[in-house]
Amino acid sequence: MSNSTYDLLKWIALICLPALVALVASLGEIWGIPYSVQIAATIAAVDTFLGACLQVSSAQYTDKQYDDEEYEEYEGDEDE
Repeated sequence: MSNSTYDLLKWIALICLPALVALVASLGEIWGIPYSVQIAATIAAVDTFLGACLQVSSAQYTDKQYDDEEYEEYEGDEDE
């Protein structure tokens, strides 16, 4: 996943979807929109899943970066 894709998905998960949940829940209550609670809960569930996927992706990226640094340090020791 590219950095720009990750940043976009992170913005969606941290800013956009939680704001949408609040909007749907509050307007649904104010206007008596049917199934607004279920819709808000569904959006929140999707947001939770997206956040978990992004965390896994971030952890894998961090581990790869750490492994690459260790490998470079190991290779550097052989040159001495």
